[in-house]
Amino acid sequence: MKIALCIKQVPDTTDIKWTENNTIQREGVESVINPYDIYATELALKIKEQVSGSSITVFTMGPAQAESMLRKVLALGCDNAVLISDRKFAGADTFATGQTISRAIRTVLPDFDLIVCGQFAVDGDTAQTGPSIANFLDIPQVTYVQDIVNAEEKTLTLTKTADDGIETVRVTLPALICVMTQQFEPKRPLINGIISASKKEIKVCTMEDIGLSAEKCGLKGSPTYVSKAFRNQSNHNAQKFKMNVQDSVNLLKEKIEGLK
Repeated sequence: MKIALCIKQVPDTTDIKWTENNTIQREGVESVINPYDIYATELALKIKEQVSGSSITVFTMGPAQAESMLRKVLALGCDNAVLISDRKFAGADTFATGQTISRAIRTVLPDFDLIVCGQFAVDGDTAQTGPSIANFLDIPQVTYVQDIVNAEEKTLTLTKTADDGIETVRVTLPALICVMTQQFEPKRPLINGIISASKKEIKVCTMEDIGLSAEKCGLKGSPTYVSKAFRNQSNHNAQKFKMNVQDSVNLLKEKIEGLK
């Protein structure tokens, strides 16, 4: 089974900086792998163990500094890595990002069987990139995945979170899945994995390499944009009252009327 694992680096800081276009400044900012993508990596490795002869190619879209994150994932047991990097990709919304990543997968791994993504990215929280990739590739998708029940060469049986509990679903490959966070502690790379990852070549794909035009990527290829970016200001001036139910109702009513 040929698996494409899509991961993202997110800012490892509360001091997020914004560009003039209200997009997050990523270059020169210390970053970490998106938490949901850590568990997506774990699940991809689990499938690789279950299906003999499987390989994992990791894709990420970002600046050159994302190479260090790719090597950390290679050290865990992934086989190849692709950095989708071009200044013209900057400022892309989820639509343009989905189109760019899907084009890179088609270029580098055209005979893929499965694409694995994290359900959310903590710097955006839209949960749109994975479904966007599936849409551009015209393949089925399963979101909010919790675990793998059974993995075969042409099908996957999965458990996923639903509104009323946990569902078990079966999907025919090729397909895309989006993975939720789990309760277990993710594995850490061994020294042999780190040494092996340091020697591997990371393929870099530019706009021209994947056959995109400047009008279809980055800000120009994004039908949506951020009109305003700001930090939420919270007020912790709480008051504590100890009283019976009726007095509580009267006090709450008084407070609400005072806000009108």
